[in-house]
Amino acid sequence: MKERRQQRRAWPLPHLRADVTSSLVVFLVALPLCVGVAVASGVPAELGLITGIVGGLVTGLLPGSSLQVSGPAAGLTVLVFEAVQKYGLSALGVLVLAAGLLQLLMGTLRLGRWFRAISVAVVEGMLAGIGLVLIAGQLYAMADAKAPSTGLEKIAGLPGMLVGTIGSGTAMTAFGIGAGTIAVLVLWRKLPKAVQVIPAPLAAVGLATAASFFLGLPVAKVEVKGLLAAIQPPGMGDFAQLAGAGMVGTVLAFTLIASAESLFSAAAVDRLHHGPRTQYDKELMAQGAGNAVCGLLGALPMTAVIVRSAANVQAGARTKASRVLHGVWLLLFAALLPAALGVIPLAALAGVLVYSGCKLIPVRELGKLWRDHRGEALILIITAVAIVAVSMFEGVLIGLALAVAKTAWENSHVRVEVIDKGAGPIQAYLMGNATFLRLPKILDALDALPQNRPIELHLSGLHHLDHACRTSLENWAARHTTSGIEPVRVTSAS
Repeated sequence: MKERRQQRRAWPLPHLRADVTSSLVVFLVALPLCVGVAVASGVPAELGLITGIVGGLVTGLLPGSSLQVSGPAAGLTVLVFEAVQKYGLSALGVLVLAAGLLQLLMGTLRLGRWFRAISVAVVEGMLAGIGLVLIAGQLYAMADAKAPSTGLEKIAGLPGMLVGTIGSGTAMTAFGIGAGTIAVLVLWRKLPKAVQVIPAPLAAVGLATAASFFLGLPVAKVEVKGLLAAIQPPGMGDFAQLAGAGMVGTVLAFTLIASAESLFSAAAVDRLHHGPRTQYDKELMAQGAGNAVCGLLGALPMTAVIVRSAANVQAGARTKASRVLHGVWLLLFAALLPAALGVIPLAALAGVLVYSGCKLIPVRELGKLWRDHRGEALILIITAVAIVAVSMFEGVLIGLALAVAKTAWENSHVRVEVIDKGAGPIQAYLMGNATFLRLPKILDALDALPQNRPIELHLSGLHHLDHACRTSLENWAARHTTSGIEPVRVTSAS
């Protein structure tokens, strides 16, 4: 009995040791990404750290997914940048707060599980579209150049930007820093395991920073204002902007994308470990609480981030203490060493985000999807193109509409079978699901029946008959009857 009591008292220690180690790994992965996402979003670098801190200290403490790590994500970079450019930095807090409250409401109404019903093709198309716009925009940042405002303009302007970069020594230097950062990220996995203890993003940014510092390279650096100076709680005037339809649409886009990305990430993280499974409604509420706090502080929106979450699991995390502690390390860094951010080249952070954007595009999966499920592949491609060509919100809506239409079309299979014995009435059997989508096929088959013979129309084989089909069949029967032949006999489902 004594030995068992000693084992119980000692049991939490191995977990704590593993969680502390994991939290340090996640902190080192999260630090450059928090700063990079903030800079790419057009906001002060400190706001990315604030969102990471809230993701650890607030969302990390709440129930939902025990090992998933939250913070600013590349998936919302494009949308945040567009919102800040359109409504101003002061309105960001209102947008994020409203999205967080909406997530809390959806979690309370137990809608979290329904996000698993969103077409995977739409989600992957959304991420691919974000990745394309992110890559195009950050290629300009790698050359210390200003990017155009829209996705199409960014892509169309790339050749000219590259020509201008080749003709400028300063731009070439910055671009070389960014390209070197990408090369380190790509090659890091091929190095010995002992070296890979250092997370690749930290190593890439660290090497780029060291090169620019010791070689005295003339490249733009991160601007540092201080943690408290960066906090901008929204004012009453900012809340008044919510009356506009554009602001409401942006809030809905924040909510939809952040929630879908977080819950899809949770499903992926669950496959990486054997611990407690995600409680989707509680996880949605945890994300909502975190975003509400971020909104009050004027910070970036948060989502669960698969890169940090996977690093947390692979480093041996056992409980939610690891993600809470990663928030503590971010807070200590932002409070004690903010000046360290001022030596980081913007081109290096842009290189990290170009690499992250490439990982958002499912190139390998798309080939297999095209071979096996061509319709899903088309939805993915159209969603991505719509996001690049139009905007994030409209692109996602187009993808969802296509997914719903495809599902409705596939679920409305109907078969018309005609039996003609040469004498007596012709028997026509309808089987399957008769919806307005298949109405032309049904009417074409019935109109092809002889006009001078009595007809029996059997509907008992239908699983579903919508109002449009029922009305059209009744009208067809009435038209056929007026030809002077015996009235059409209709046998309905029992």
